[in-house]
Amino acid sequence: MKRNFIYAALLAPALLLAGCKESFIERPSLSGTTTGNYYNNADEVRAATSTLYSGLPWRNYESRAQDAIGDVLAGNMFTYTDTEYLNFTISSASERIGASWGAFYKIIGYANVMIKTFEEKKAAGGGAAYLDPAIAECRFIRGLVYFYIARTWGAAPIITDPGATALSGDFNIPRYFQKDVLRFALEDLQAAEKGLPESDVPGRVTKYAAKGLMAKLYLYQKDYANAKTKAEEVINAGKYTLVSDYNGMFTKASMNNNAESIFSIQHQFAQDPWGTGNIKNPDRGAGALRTSEADAWEMYVPSLDMLKEYEFGDLRRRWSVMEHGWTNPSWKPQRANAPKYNAFMANGFRYDTLQPVEEGGSLSPTRSNILKYFAGPGKSFGGEPVLGQNSGNNVVLLRYADILLIYAEAILAGQASTSDAKALDALNQVRKRAGLNPKTSITNDDILHERRVEFAFEGDYWYDIQRQGFAKAKAIIEKQNRGTVTGAVYLTNFTEDKMYLPIPAGEIVQAPALGKDPVPYYK
Repeated sequence: MKRNFIYAALLAPALLLAGCKESFIERPSLSGTTTGNYYNNADEVRAATSTLYSGLPWRNYESRAQDAIGDVLAGNMFTYTDTEYLNFTISSASERIGASWGAFYKIIGYANVMIKTFEEKKAAGGGAAYLDPAIAECRFIRGLVYFYIARTWGAAPIITDPGATALSGDFNIPRYFQKDVLRFALEDLQAAEKGLPESDVPGRVTKYAAKGLMAKLYLYQKDYANAKTKAEEVINAGKYTLVSDYNGMFTKASMNNNAESIFSIQHQFAQDPWGTGNIKNPDRGAGALRTSEADAWEMYVPSLDMLKEYEFGDLRRRWSVMEHGWTNPSWKPQRANAPKYNAFMANGFRYDTLQPVEEGGSLSPTRSNILKYFAGPGKSFGGEPVLGQNSGNNVVLLRYADILLIYAEAILAGQASTSDAKALDALNQVRKRAGLNPKTSITNDDILHERRVEFAFEGDYWYDIQRQGFAKAKAIIEKQNRGTVTGAVYLTNFTEDKMYLPIPAGEIVQAPALGKDPVPYYK
């Protein structure tokens, strides 16, 4: 995304958003501005919709909340910071809950305003040729976000016209049943599928992105027939493929919007250390790699349970994790007044758990660090361009490997096992890239295992656990070692009320209806 496009869209009169009484409602300014002299051509419209892809509105979700919810909660990551997610003692005052809730409803607010604005512009004679695809684009994003909301909180508010809500003065919006939130998300994706083009420039969504996300939503609902149909449509289109450089998808900006990426949050390297680019870098990298260019705080590290999940010979382990013996000869970080450290790193970085930290050793709580989304110690030290918190790597939310595994699971369709040739081919494509032998028969546990290692540290596994239902989710979680190398920890406190996160406490104070039982959205 061109930065001038993003700024132009944020400054466009119809998109000057102002907070109203509820933080989860975004509404257009009521100052009387109009769009009569704006959105008159495709460039202006596409500049506006580009904001929906930008890391700016997504930031408070993708920075830490995505990790805490998707991977710490799921047992893939260990942390000393978000221990309430590690231990399932989450309160409604959790910073990560509030951050993700605010980010999601802000994105929905942007999408709502644009949909309404573009529809009004079209009704006044604006060009349907460029307004209709833009509306479909907005509905894709809104559908995607409501899918996240439904899986994270279960029952939740549905907001489509924040301006009308603001004018009414009634901000006490209820929660709607999860099935209704999922239905609303699906209807948005169905509209997006109809209105989006077959192809577009890299990074922009197409009708195949809508089909792929619909397949994932159908699978979540256990609608295997429709999940299979939509996944098959994506596969048969031949527009995506698995890339050979698995690690590069997450660590090289040159691989942004590659042949495997279906939808990604768009980033670019920025000369600003305070979070204008991808800011996962400092939370994941080994502390031994901290330099003047790149922070590395080790906030999240692989869990011991995650490490034991990899099969012998699975290449995804070294593509995703740094642990003893892992090397990168091109990374040669230096530190002032640290002769032993600099000597240790002279021939490149070596992850070594036997050396003292001050001499270059890496002694995280699980003796490992996350490689995904860690771009390295900075360009001056042999890594990617990084400045403080920022790298230019996109954050991938849907990729082709997911479609292949959705397809395999949809064919299995809840059976004990399958040897269906198409299901095996889809799953074995993913395994082949990882250097593993093909399966000749697969079960649900085989697919769940494959999903866990394939999408480790991408914020997805909690939702895979959740959709198994409470009994199996409990069994999975209670078998996980959530401790460190100094002591194992197994949980016994997982109860059904922990399947979804609590509504942020501050929102319930302002809108008491959010604390009440959900109601139907569809009458």
